[in-house]
Amino acid sequence: MKLGLPVSPSPALPRKRERGESDSLRENRIIGWRYLLLLAAVFPSVTWALEFRSIAADRTVMYDAPSLQAKKKFLASRFCPVEVIVELADFVKVRDMAGDLLWVEKKSLSATRTVLVSVPLADVLQKPESGATQAFQAERGVALEVLEKPSNGWLKVRHPDGSSGYLQTSQVWGA
Repeated sequence: MKLGLPVSPSPALPRKRERGESDSLRENRIIGWRYLLLLAAVFPSVTWALEFRSIAADRTVMYDAPSLQAKKKFLASRFCPVEVIVELADFVKVRDMAGDLLWVEKKSLSATRTVLVSVPLADVLQKPESGATQAFQAERGVALEVLEKPSNGWLKVRHPDGSSGYLQTSQVWGA
Protein backbone atom coordinates (compact mmCIF):
# COMPACT_ATOMS: atom_id res chain seq x y z
CA MET A 1 0.00 0.00 0.00
CA LYS A 2 1.46 3.37 -1.01
CA LEU A 3 0.98 6.25 1.35
CA GLY A 4 2.37 8.89 -0.98
CA LEU A 5 5.22 9.72 1.39
CA PRO A 6 8.66 10.36 -0.08
CA VAL A 7 11.10 7.54 0.53
CA SER A 8 14.68 8.52 1.19
CA PRO A 9 17.49 6.07 0.53
CA SER A 10 19.19 4.55 3.54
CA PRO A 11 22.10 6.72 4.70
CA ALA A 12 23.93 3.52 5.62
CA LEU A 13 24.53 2.50 2.01
CA PRO A 14 26.33 4.24 -0.84
CA ARG A 15 23.64 5.70 -3.11
CA LYS A 16 23.30 6.25 -6.80
CA ARG A 17 24.51 9.65 -7.81
CA GLU A 18 21.74 12.15 -7.47
CA ARG A 19 21.08 14.97 -9.83
CA GLY A 20 23.60 17.75 -9.26
CA GLU A 21 25.87 15.66 -7.00
CA SER A 22 29.54 16.00 -7.93
CA ASP A 23 31.81 13.03 -8.52
CA SER A 24 34.14 14.17 -5.71
CA LEU A 25 31.28 14.32 -3.19
CA ARG A 26 30.20 10.79 -4.17
CA GLU A 27 33.81 9.53 -3.91
CA ASN A 28 34.21 11.10 -0.46
CA ARG A 29 31.00 9.42 0.72
CA ILE A 30 32.18 6.02 -0.55
CA ILE A 31 35.64 6.46 1.04
CA GLY A 32 33.97 7.39 4.33
CA TRP A 33 31.87 4.21 4.34
CA ARG A 34 34.89 2.09 3.45
CA TYR A 35 36.84 3.68 6.31
CA LEU A 36 34.02 2.90 8.79
CA LEU A 37 33.82 -0.70 7.59
CA LEU A 38 37.60 -1.06 7.95
CA LEU A 39 37.45 0.29 11.52
CA ALA A 40 34.66 -2.15 12.35
CA ALA A 41 36.72 -5.05 10.98
CA VAL A 42 39.96 -4.04 12.71
CA PHE A 43 38.43 -3.10 16.08
CA PRO A 44 35.31 -5.27 16.45
CA SER A 45 35.38 -5.38 20.26
CA VAL A 46 35.54 -1.59 20.48
CA THR A 47 33.04 -0.96 17.71
CA TRP A 48 30.41 -3.40 18.91
CA ALA A 49 31.01 -3.38 22.68
CA LEU A 50 27.89 -3.74 24.81
CA GLU A 51 27.53 -2.36 28.31
CA PHE A 52 26.01 -4.65 30.90
CA ARG A 53 25.21 -3.99 34.54
CA SER A 54 23.23 -5.93 37.12
CA ILE A 55 20.25 -5.21 39.32
CA ALA A 56 21.48 -4.17 42.79
CA ALA A 57 18.55 -5.25 45.00
CA ASP A 58 15.64 -7.70 44.99
CA ARG A 59 12.25 -6.44 43.85
CA THR A 60 13.66 -3.60 41.74
CA VAL A 61 10.84 -1.94 39.81
CA MET A 62 11.13 -1.82 36.02
CA TYR A 63 9.07 0.95 34.36
CA ASP A 64 7.74 1.56 30.85
CA ALA A 65 9.04 5.17 30.88
CA PRO A 66 11.74 7.15 32.72
CA SER A 67 9.54 8.33 35.61
CA LEU A 68 8.40 7.08 39.00
CA GLN A 69 4.85 7.86 37.84
CA ALA A 70 5.21 5.58 34.77
CA LYS A 71 3.53 2.19 34.58
CA LYS A 72 5.32 -0.47 36.61
CA LYS A 73 5.99 -3.42 34.30
CA PHE A 74 8.13 -5.93 36.24
CA LEU A 75 10.01 -6.58 39.44
CA ALA A 76 13.59 -7.66 38.81
CA SER A 77 15.70 -9.88 41.06
CA ARG A 78 19.07 -8.98 42.48
CA PHE A 79 22.03 -9.88 40.24
CA CYS A 80 19.87 -10.00 37.10
CA PRO A 81 22.04 -8.70 34.22
CA VAL A 82 20.69 -5.96 31.95
CA GLU A 83 22.10 -4.35 28.82
CA VAL A 84 22.34 -0.56 29.03
CA ILE A 85 20.69 1.15 26.05
CA VAL A 86 20.30 4.81 27.14
CA GLU A 87 21.43 6.56 30.30
CA LEU A 88 19.69 9.68 31.62
CA ALA A 89 20.30 11.63 34.84
CA ASP A 90 18.14 9.42 37.11
CA PHE A 91 16.96 6.57 34.85
CA VAL A 92 18.56 4.02 32.55
CA LYS A 93 16.83 2.30 29.63
CA VAL A 94 17.81 -1.38 29.66
CA ARG A 95 17.17 -4.60 27.74
CA ASP A 96 16.59 -7.80 29.69
CA MET A 97 17.26 -11.40 28.66
CA ALA A 98 13.78 -11.65 27.08
CA GLY A 99 14.56 -8.63 24.89
CA ASP A 100 12.14 -6.30 26.68
CA LEU A 101 13.12 -2.62 26.79
CA LEU A 102 12.41 -1.13 30.21
CA TRP A 103 13.45 1.78 32.42
CA VAL A 104 15.05 1.42 35.84
CA GLU A 105 16.26 3.98 38.36
CA LYS A 106 20.01 4.48 37.95
CA LYS A 107 20.56 3.98 41.70
CA SER A 108 19.06 0.46 41.35
CA LEU A 109 21.92 -0.73 39.12
CA SER A 110 25.25 -2.19 40.17
CA ALA A 111 28.56 -2.27 38.30
CA THR A 112 28.92 -5.94 39.35
CA ARG A 113 28.91 -7.99 36.16
CA THR A 114 26.67 -11.03 36.12
CA VAL A 115 25.32 -13.39 33.47
CA LEU A 116 22.24 -15.61 33.37
CA VAL A 117 22.46 -19.22 32.27
CA SER A 118 20.47 -19.46 29.04
CA VAL A 119 20.66 -23.21 28.37
CA PRO A 120 18.80 -25.92 30.33
CA LEU A 121 21.99 -27.07 32.10
CA ALA A 122 25.41 -25.42 31.73
CA ASP A 123 28.60 -27.31 32.49
CA VAL A 124 31.06 -25.08 34.33
CA LEU A 125 34.58 -26.45 33.93
CA GLN A 126 37.78 -26.12 35.96
CA LYS A 127 39.75 -24.90 32.92
CA PRO A 128 38.71 -22.92 29.84
CA GLU A 129 38.94 -25.86 27.45
CA SER A 130 36.61 -28.53 26.13
CA GLY A 131 37.06 -31.82 27.95
CA ALA A 132 38.26 -30.21 31.20
CA THR A 133 36.99 -31.55 34.52
CA GLN A 134 33.57 -30.28 35.50
CA ALA A 135 33.54 -27.88 38.47
CA PHE A 136 29.74 -27.69 38.76
CA GLN A 137 26.54 -27.36 36.75
CA ALA A 138 24.13 -24.43 36.67
CA GLU A 139 20.48 -24.52 35.60
CA ARG A 140 18.76 -22.07 33.26
CA GLY A 141 18.07 -18.72 34.94
CA VAL A 142 20.84 -18.95 37.55
CA ALA A 143 22.81 -15.71 37.90
CA LEU A 144 26.59 -16.13 37.95
CA GLU A 145 29.09 -13.40 38.82
CA VAL A 146 31.62 -12.64 36.08
CA LEU A 147 35.19 -12.85 37.43
CA GLU A 148 37.14 -12.13 34.22
CA LYS A 149 36.41 -10.70 30.78
CA PRO A 150 35.49 -13.27 28.12
CA SER A 151 38.48 -14.77 26.32
CA ASN A 152 38.33 -17.06 23.29
CA GLY A 153 34.67 -17.85 23.93
CA TRP A 154 35.18 -18.73 27.62
CA LEU A 155 34.06 -16.82 30.70
CA LYS A 156 35.26 -17.27 34.29
CA VAL A 157 32.28 -17.15 36.69
CA ARG A 158 31.36 -17.69 40.33
CA HIS A 159 28.17 -19.39 41.56
CA PRO A 160 26.33 -17.84 44.56
CA ASP A 161 27.57 -20.77 46.69
CA GLY A 162 31.19 -19.73 46.01
CA SER A 163 32.10 -22.36 43.39
CA SER A 164 33.91 -20.97 40.38
CA GLY A 165 34.97 -22.14 36.94
CA TYR A 166 34.73 -21.51 33.21
CA LEU A 167 31.86 -21.85 30.81
CA GLN A 168 31.32 -21.04 27.17
CA THR A 169 29.83 -17.61 26.50
CA SER A 170 27.22 -19.25 24.26
CA GLN A 171 25.63 -20.79 27.40
CA VAL A 172 24.82 -17.48 29.07
CA TRP A 173 23.19 -14.10 28.44
CA GLY A 174 24.89 -10.90 29.48
CA ALA A 175 28.47 -11.57 28.47
